[in-house]
Amino acid sequence: MHIINLMDNKKPFVSLEFFPPKDQTLWPKFFETVEKLKIVNPLFVSVTCGALGSSQEYTKEITIRLKQEFKLEPMAHLTCIGSSTDKLHSFLKALLNARVDNVLALRGDFPQDKTFNYKEGEFKHASDLVSFLRKHYPQFGIAVASYPEGHPESFSLEEDLKFLKLKLDEDADFAITQLFFDNNIYWNFLERVRDLGIDKPIVPGILPVTSLTALERILSQCGASIPKQFLRDLHIADEKGGAEAVRALGIKYATMQIKELLDRGVPGVHIYTLNRVKACLNIFRALGLV
Repeated sequence: MHIINLMDNKKPFVSLEFFPPKDQTLWPKFFETVEKLKIVNPLFVSVTCGALGSSQEYTKEITIRLKQEFKLEPMAHLTCIGSSTDKLHSFLKALLNARVDNVLALRGDFPQDKTFNYKEGEFKHASDLVSFLRKHYPQFGIAVASYPEGHPESFSLEEDLKFLKLKLDEDADFAITQLFFDNNIYWNFLERVRDLGIDKPIVPGILPVTSLTALERILSQCGASIPKQFLRDLHIADEKGGAEAVRALGIKYATMQIKELLDRGVPGVHIYTLNRVKACLNIFRALGLV
């Protein structure tokens, strides 16, 4: 079933993003994580993939297993940069055969290989992928990414908003935001989105901070900002109580963010789990969702 239709029947909702291990020996532990987080009854779960679709086969296999073995509604991340129509057809047909109905259409990260020629690719933007999907695979529900602070490669937020509108005008169903740590950023972004005439759901994405090291790496990659006071508090927590104190503060902060978003009427919240069971369950318990 298309996720956009599920949204109509369950508000507010929680959805989860999982990160498949590249090492298949770690898959049993990964599926234990999935089993433990099923308790929150997520509306859907998304499954990431690496740059240039480097782990696309793993994404496909795990997405199918989440559908067939765990009875979840999975959404496969699908990147198009550096891909070909043949690869996309193969991937999408496999999902259809397994009755997986939803994908997150992404451009994907550029590879580090300097021989890669962006201009020669069949797909240059996520909007190209959305158009391809709607033409060849109308059976799929389609989500796209949005960036409340602008994509790191965009010249401005205004330019990035035009690309978001293009993706949604190509008939994507809804958007999920990049992580943010200040809810005002989301509300201001949503207002600008609505001013452009976009009325489709913009689902906020929240990352619970569980490690300063992981936080710094993620921020360097996505270009999101973090409130100075929150960052300062995280460093103080680290100095006084170490990693456990950082996790506790991160969980408390994410819980506060999610509660405020739900109280103000967002359709649901997408959690970037980083496969952290304990942190996610603590948040859901605090919100009364478990």
